[in-house]
Amino acid sequence: MVIVYLALGGKWIFPGSLIITLLYMFVPMFVTVVIHRLYREPWTKLGISWQLNWWFLVAWLLPPISAIAALGISLLFPDVEYTAEMPKLFEQLKSLVPPAELKQIQNEVAAAPMTFIVVGILQGLMAGLSVNAIAAFGEELGWRGFLQKELNGIGFWKASVLIGIIWGIWHAPIILQGHNYPQHPVIGVFMMTLFTVLLSPIYSYIRIKAKSVVAAAILHGTMNGTAGLSTLVIQGGNDLTVGLTGLAGFITLVVIIIGLVVYDYFKAQEPILHR
Repeated sequence: MVIVYLALGGKWIFPGSLIITLLYMFVPMFVTVVIHRLYREPWTKLGISWQLNWWFLVAWLLPPISAIAALGISLLFPDVEYTAEMPKLFEQLKSLVPPAELKQIQNEVAAAPMTFIVVGILQGLMAGLSVNAIAAFGEELGWRGFLQKELNGIGFWKASVLIGIIWGIWHAPIILQGHNYPQHPVIGVFMMTLFTVLLSPIYSYIRIKAKSVVAAAILHGTMNGTAGLSTLVIQGGNDLTVGLTGLAGFITLVVIIIGLVVYDYFKAQEPILHR
């Protein structure tokens, strides 16, 4: 898809890049549907369930908590500092908003940065239950639906790492165009793969506990909607160090994994990490 788009003269800028990225997210679902049609397996095996439980709430609230934690860790780095001017956000908006309107928005944000952050959290949470969840379901039916079912026999940790590697490499074509790591697109492929390897056991654990791939889609969609909060009010650092997809985010995800391990071994009524 990416090669054809670029070969036809497409530029990796808004809105073309957004359209391709959205279509890209539905490829795992398309492949899963084709495979299940060929083998005539019941759809229930993919974990498509709308029966709500507390893990759906965890899936919904964990992303903004993770983003804020990554923001806090980023601020501990020596070359990073807080700024209410939100330079990273307005750098992205330059190509989307007229200069006069952009200046007005900057003044409003500088006057009440916390209000803007709260609104951003609420918007991310709402998107995570709606449009983002739909797009994320396109991926999750493949990763936490089909692949997790197929790899269940090799154990939780091995399956999570393998899915994470596949998931990360699958991102390579758009990462090389500057997605997530615009300053380091080549190294970004490795970073993105490490990021998805760290995300994978968290997503898999919540998918198993929620007994639904829909919960994984909510987690994924909300994370996509709130990840930008992790770099919103900072300056300094680069795309390899700050934010949820940088070193600060990796530290955050390791802490979350440790938390899940502790919970599973000492609190969970049905532990699953020994699989």
